[in-house]
Amino acid sequence: MTDRKPIAAGKSSFEIIDEEAVFAQLQLKGGETVIDAGSGIGNYAVALATTAGSGSNIHAFDLWPEGIEQLRQRINTGGLRNLAAAVADVSRNIPMDDGAADVFLMVTVLHDLVEDGKGDGALREAARVLKPGGRLVIVEFNKEAGTPGPPLHIRLAPEELDSLVEPAGFAGLSRAKAGPYAYISIYRRESAGA
Repeated sequence: MTDRKPIAAGKSSFEIIDEEAVFAQLQLKGGETVIDAGSGIGNYAVALATTAGSGSNIHAFDLWPEGIEQLRQRINTGGLRNLAAAVADVSRNIPMDDGAADVFLMVTVLHDLVEDGKGDGALREAARVLKPGGRLVIVEFNKEAGTPGPPLHIRLAPEELDSLVEPAGFAGLSRAKAGPYAYISIYRRESAGA
């Protein structure tokens, strides 16, 4: 673990991403295990915990201890028994068993991990913790100049995203708008022999 604050710690895209469009694309039916990787204070995780359906379990991980502590307070205050939060470096070791998750969500996180040289590690961890056939769901800012969002040079165009994700064992399923500033890409984890 490092003492360095993660690149985007404290920033959230929650207010500018079309949450309804993202959750509609997730197509959660209930009973699923969902990981929110790079969760920060857990805006998406909390929303998922209240909408994901009966029997769903949401796990939020972030390298930023203060964000996870804030999320734990929100969990306690809201009585969200289906949401757990832990400090973890999602590019090195997510504290879950192999094949434990149905959905691995990264909302406006991967571009920062790639910029920090940790993108491949995060994608390997996603492949490890997802069941074969599980879904990797990535929301990224459009590769267009302007605000909101990160500098243009670190944004990931859909083709760049595909070139990062596919070698980690994923196949593209769908892509859609996630509001005026972002897009959502969904990938399926291929089985080990594929």
